[in-house]
Amino acid sequence: MDSTSRHRTSKKPTSPAAGEAAVAPLPMIDMRRIVKTFKNAAGEFTVLKGIDLQIGHGEFVSIVGKSGSGKSTLLNMITGIDHPTSGQVLVNGTDLYTSLDESGRSRWRGRNLGIVFQFFQLLPMLSLAENVMLPMDYVDLYDFDERPKRAMELLALVGLEKFAHKHPASVSTGQQQLAAIARALATNPPLLVADEPTGNLDSRSADTIIQLFDQLVAEGKTVVMVTHDPSLTERTTRNIIISDGELVSEAVACALPLLSHRQMLEVTRKAQRLTFPPGISILGRDQHVDQFYMIERGVVEIVLQGRDREDVIVTRMAAGEFFGEVELLRGGKSIAAVRAAPVGPVELLTLKRDEFKQLLDTSPLTGDALGRIVQTRLKEHRSLEPRGIRWWPFKK
Repeated sequence: MDSTSRHRTSKKPTSPAAGEAAVAPLPMIDMRRIVKTFKNAAGEFTVLKGIDLQIGHGEFVSIVGKSGSGKSTLLNMITGIDHPTSGQVLVNGTDLYTSLDESGRSRWRGRNLGIVFQFFQLLPMLSLAENVMLPMDYVDLYDFDERPKRAMELLALVGLEKFAHKHPASVSTGQQQLAAIARALATNPPLLVADEPTGNLDSRSADTIIQLFDQLVAEGKTVVMVTHDPSLTERTTRNIIISDGELVSEAVACALPLLSHRQMLEVTRKAQRLTFPPGISILGRDQHVDQFYMIERGVVEIVLQGRDREDVIVTRMAAGEFFGEVELLRGGKSIAAVRAAPVGPVELLTLKRDEFKQLLDTSPLTGDALGRIVQTRLKEHRSLEPRGIRWWPFKK
């Protein structure tokens, strides 16, 4: 039974910690059952297959997936550049496709959204400062005399104030991308969307871009970035994986990071969802375990019995962590009780025993990683004995 999931990518928890309010604010991005189908001479091709996605205010999110997986189309739904075949997209409370027409979306985009393109899209005949002023001119934001000052402030933010009057061709590719970010911030939008913003940059320039995104998130902006670079996904608060037009469960991706994207999607499709109210038992001590449990939302408590037979909470686990692997791999009964924490309901994704074993057969790396986790967990349980906490031996 895993209490830490140390092998998985570390992300900020999506579940509230003990004592936090359970009521969440409205998300910055709320996508509901988004389907996108393209038609051509060869027929119809569905790129997005019922996408449900919520991204909160102030999150730094990466979207990854192989070429053709649908990530660019997903981004176009968020920015209002393309139309979904069906479904609803709300950004900061605005329904992009029901309440706005094409010109309305264009005006909304100018004031509420900054877009950073992979190939910069700076106008070559304008200086960097003039490029940054363009969005202000387009939506008529800020006084005419104030716009040059704001452009200089934004270029100073990205370290380009000395190059303000140079044309894009006169600066490096990294500096062009920084100028593109300054332009994206021209109207002070709450949401920044970046499509492979570091794809054409060296590692040093890429690091500068990510540091700047970190700073913007710290100031309260939301940043959504499409990337192929695994080193960048390590630095975002969430990593959303899309495969074959469907979203991989973030709980699956965190719990089983060594699977391929297609394998993760298969687990997402097969897994059954269970919901437990606050404080309700999920597994009893010495109970037969037939499933592998991944926490999607909420907090669970791992409970052992102390010397005086009172329950002792030895650890708490949150979204992306898992339990049940010890018993499934070693063939025993539950070595501890598991219950939903009193702070709120718990949502779990579960794999049946045979599905779990089949998964390990198809992914030896995952099997090896879980085997090491099992050994660590058993040592941790045995270390509790001197404290008078009883760990339950396996019964076959």
